Amino acid sequence: MIEPMWIWAVLGILLLSAEIMITGTLYTLWFSISALCVAVLLWLLPETSYAVQFTVFAVLSLGSLAIWRRYYKKTDINYRVGQAQGEEIGRVGIVTEATSATQNGTIRFTQGLMGSKEWVAVSDEPIEVGSNATVVAVEGNSLRITKNN
Repeated sequence: MIEPMWIWAVLGILLLSAEIMITGTLYTLWFSISALCVAVLLWLLPETSYAVQFTVFAVLSLGSLAIWRRYYKKTDINYRVGQAQGEEIGRVGIVTEATSATQNGTIRFTQGLMGSKEWVAVSDEPIEVGSNATVVAVEGNSLRITKNN
């Protein structure tokens, strides 16, 4: 029969491999490290009972996961998938529906911007249909624009 130390070591390596190749979420990392710690414990104390092994694994796994969740903070609060930060600022498009401070309009680009060619546009000044306008900011699902002179 296979020694429990090797079972815990293989489990730890499999979980670590799954973390690296599949999930990338860091959740299984803590379980893999805990399994490897139990393998080291069994290497040092081979007569450790199954109850102690499972208890150590559970305490290490859940404790390290809880500590990580408590102190982990995302470093970028403006995380946007699939685009470079600020890439849309400065792009020029043609106004297809008039816009003003009291009315939203529409702007169209020759090449897609963030996955679409037409966007809801807002501006502080009146901009007529057919005018060229420049994107100055992204506000939710709309683009703030200014008229080109």
